Amino acid sequence: MIALDPTARPIDTLPLRGRAADPALVDRHGTLDFAGLERLTGQVAAWLAGQGYPPGARVASWLPKTRLACVLPMAAPRAGLVHVPINPMLKRAQVAHILADSGAVALVTQAGRSATLEQGDLSEDCALFLEESISLEAALPASNADPDTLAAILYTSGSTGRPKGVMLSHANLWLGAISVAHYLKLTSVDRVLGVLPLSFDYGQNQLFSTWAAGASYAPLDYLTAKDVVKAVDRLAPTTVAGVPPLWVQVLEAEWPQDTANRLKRLTNSGGALTAPLVAGLRARFPQADLYPMYGLTEAFRSTYLAPELVAAHPDSIGRAIPFAEIMVVRSDGTAAAAGEPGELVHAGPLVAQGYWQDAARTAERFRPAPAWSRSGGMAVWSGDTVVRDGDGLLRFVGRDDEMIKSAGNRISPTEIEEAVVAGGETAEAVALGVPDPRLGQAIIVVARGDGTQEAALRARLRRDLPSFQQPARYAWRTELPRNANGKLDRAALKAEMTS
Repeated sequence: MIALDPTARPIDTLPLRGRAADPALVDRHGTLDFAGLERLTGQVAAWLAGQGYPPGARVASWLPKTRLACVLPMAAPRAGLVHVPINPMLKRAQVAHILADSGAVALVTQAGRSATLEQGDLSEDCALFLEESISLEAALPASNADPDTLAAILYTSGSTGRPKGVMLSHANLWLGAISVAHYLKLTSVDRVLGVLPLSFDYGQNQLFSTWAAGASYAPLDYLTAKDVVKAVDRLAPTTVAGVPPLWVQVLEAEWPQDTANRLKRLTNSGGALTAPLVAGLRARFPQADLYPMYGLTEAFRSTYLAPELVAAHPDSIGRAIPFAEIMVVRSDGTAAAAGEPGELVHAGPLVAQGYWQDAARTAERFRPAPAWSRSGGMAVWSGDTVVRDGDGLLRFVGRDDEMIKSAGNRISPTEIEEAVVAGGETAEAVALGVPDPRLGQAIIVVARGDGTQEAALRARLRRDLPSFQQPARYAWRTELPRNANGKLDRAALKAEMTS
């Protein structure tokens, strides 16, 4: 298991941790060893440095998971620049917003994507480079950047308003990689199948934590869960990371048992796992350790639940990851007692540097840690309500801005959703509060299915939930909308249900 060293280093030195001849990247072009990964990182850094941009200039990429996309997160900082990855699922208007907001001096993309851009999407100060036309020759050596230097700006998915750019330093990225590689117990024999976008902090960390452990990364741009099954069979990864909507699709796919048994580790973030999902994953992948996790881009990752605790605590998000201090705080700023709900507050070196050029929203989310914090300094006040039990394990209750206020009760949408899917009438559901003149808010559930099971679902929930938690209405959909990171798009559903 990787040593838990709290010393941060420049993120571009990460390839030097792997043994030169060991595989680092396995893709459709073959296998790139760690020596080749370091050489390619240096070559891309040299090409970027040759453009003459000033230190700290932002370079954006809008690419699928090509080799260039995999090394840019290290190559741009090596050249003294700041990398701005853009999710390849985004469309031109969203891309234009990120380019303008970040003040990018360059966009690296492919011809097909660039053809969708319209006049004005790129400013006169933003150069366009096509991946197919880039020529690489000389290589820059590893940098000696100050770990506190800005290395990346990751834009949130924009579920509430326009996407915000979260500023991440070399130290944020490095310590996140070491932390995850340590608690996942990654070693050089592991192979991680990369299904998540590299613009997603969870997806980008897969690169970094894999290479920190000297393991190999296999990028996959997939269309359906069947593609994931085929990739597991072909590439023999030990590890897959996902978000709950992906796991629903994975469990609905056909898995030859020999293929399922290849997986030794499954990790989840981007939303809480339901008890049925936990049970399904443990049954389908009996050889795999399951790691439920909780994270937020502003502090990368906050908690994880050790696999040996999952069976007894399927609704828990666990304890703090290494290098994170996690507090449960009352509204008056004091520490919440065991069993008492409070706001999850994250302090320590994984806390980001705020939102890019957005002092107002930075001040809302990044505030001084409580006086009783061990770490002190700036903390991320998540806006998420959690409860710590007597054993110190945390349970996610809900986001403050998503809590349903009905007839004087504060209702967790997560609790409603877990109850809805528990009986198998539907595999996916989103609970929302909509304006109601009598109740303040009424509960509406948007669920996947044709509605034929609604009577049975209502009858079961009348047995399982108190009257104030009963949904007033169900809306059935053949598919639920997802955002660019694969999460269920609550904002889109709420807009639809309240319009």
